[in-house]
Amino acid sequence: MDHDIFFSISQTPDAAGQVPSENEMFAHYFQQLECADRLGFGVGWIAQAHLSTETQKSNSRPVVPHWQGEVGLCTDFPQLAMESFRRTSSIEIGSAVVSILASGGPIAQAERIANTLQLHGLNPDETRKLHIGFSAGRFEFMARPYGIVPRNAIEEAAWPALRGQIFMEAGDIFLRLLRGDVINSEQTYETVLTRSNFRSDEDWVNVQNAAIEFEGLDSAPERILIPKRYVFEDLKIIPKNFRRELLELVAGTHDPTAQTFLNTVLPVKVFNLSITKPEVIEATHQRMSEVFHPSGGAWQRRDMPRTSFVFLNAEAALSSEEQSAAAHAEADAALGAYWNALEGTIDPSKVSNAANNALIGNAEEVAQQIIERFHPEDRIMAWFDFFNHDSDRVCRNMTAYMEQVVPLVESMLNN
Repeated sequence: MDHDIFFSISQTPDAAGQVPSENEMFAHYFQQLECADRLGFGVGWIAQAHLSTETQKSNSRPVVPHWQGEVGLCTDFPQLAMESFRRTSSIEIGSAVVSILASGGPIAQAERIANTLQLHGLNPDETRKLHIGFSAGRFEFMARPYGIVPRNAIEEAAWPALRGQIFMEAGDIFLRLLRGDVINSEQTYETVLTRSNFRSDEDWVNVQNAAIEFEGLDSAPERILIPKRYVFEDLKIIPKNFRRELLELVAGTHDPTAQTFLNTVLPVKVFNLSITKPEVIEATHQRMSEVFHPSGGAWQRRDMPRTSFVFLNAEAALSSEEQSAAAHAEADAALGAYWNALEGTIDPSKVSNAANNALIGNAEEVAQQIIERFHPEDRIMAWFDFFNHDSDRVCRNMTAYMEQVVPLVESMLNN
C-alpha cells in the first residue's frame, strides 16, 4: 500500500473561526511538506485554485455563494512545485489539480509544464517525478474569464454536457503537445452532441429545440456539431526536449469516455475520492486495465490515488478512548464547517456520510479502517490539513500516521 499526502492550502475559517494570513498559510505548507518528506510520504499533492472565492460571491451566478475565505492559495503550481522540490529530498510533487481551461488554456498550460520539467530535469541525477493532475477545474467561475462560457443558445442549453466536451478538446491538445507533436486545430478533438451526451430525453430535446431556433432548421437534428474552442495553425511547444520520463499524468474526471479517450494519446491515470462507491471504484479499475495506454505498462491499483480525510488523534496526554472521542469530535466540527461553507446550512446526513468514508480515531482504529476500506495495493492520498490551521498538530498527526498507523497496517496485511 502506498501513502501520499494532499495539501489544500485553503485559507478558510477552521472550526474555531481562525483564518491565517497568506504568509502564514504558505509557512504552514512548507512546514508540513518538509515533515512529509522526512516521514517518507510518496507524493505531495497540491491543490490549485484560481481567483478569489470571496469575490465570486458577488457575481451574478456565484458557484459557492456561502464559502468563507479562499478555497486555495496555490495559483501557480509550476512555481510552487519547483520551490517544493528545492526544499525536499525524496518526496515527489503533484498537482490536484491544474485546470487546463483556465490561465490561458491547454496550450499555455502545456508550455508551463514542459518548462517546469526542463528546469527540474537539468540535474541528470534527478529521478523524482512531477505528477500532473489535470481537469476542467473544480469551480466553473475560475474558467469563465478565459472564455469558457456558452457562446450561443445551443451551447447555453447544452452547457452541463458541453463543458465536459470542452475538457476533451482541451485534453487532446494538452497531451499531444506534451507528447511533442506538431498540431493544428484541424486535427484536434471534434465535439458532436447526440442523445448519448445527455442524462435525459428532456435535456436532449431542449438542445434540439435550441438548434432548430438558432440555426433555422425544419426538423430536430440527431447530431449537433459544436465549433471548436481552440482554433490555431501548426504549432509545437518549447522547450522540446524536456525529460518526459519525469512526467506522470493523472486526470481528474469520473467520465469513463474521457478516461478512455485521453489514454489514446498518452498514459493517463485517474483520481478517485474515498467517498466514491466501491462498485464505481472497481469498475474504474476494470476499465482502466483495458484502456490504459500501452506505453504506460500494465494498469495497477496504485495508479488511481484515492483521497481520504484523516482525523487522527494520537496525542500523548490522552488515553486511547479519549483519543478516539476527540478525533470524532474534531471530524464532526471540520466536516460541519465544510458543508456549511459549501451550502450555507449544515446537513447532518451529508456530514454523517462524509464521516463514514473518512479515517477517524486513534492509531489502532485508523489502521483497522484502512484495512477494511482499502485494497492492499491501493494508493491513499491522506488529507490532514482539512479545515485545520494548527500546523504543529497537523505535523503530529502526519507523524503518528506514518510511525504508528502505517506499521500497524503493514503488520495486519502480512499476517
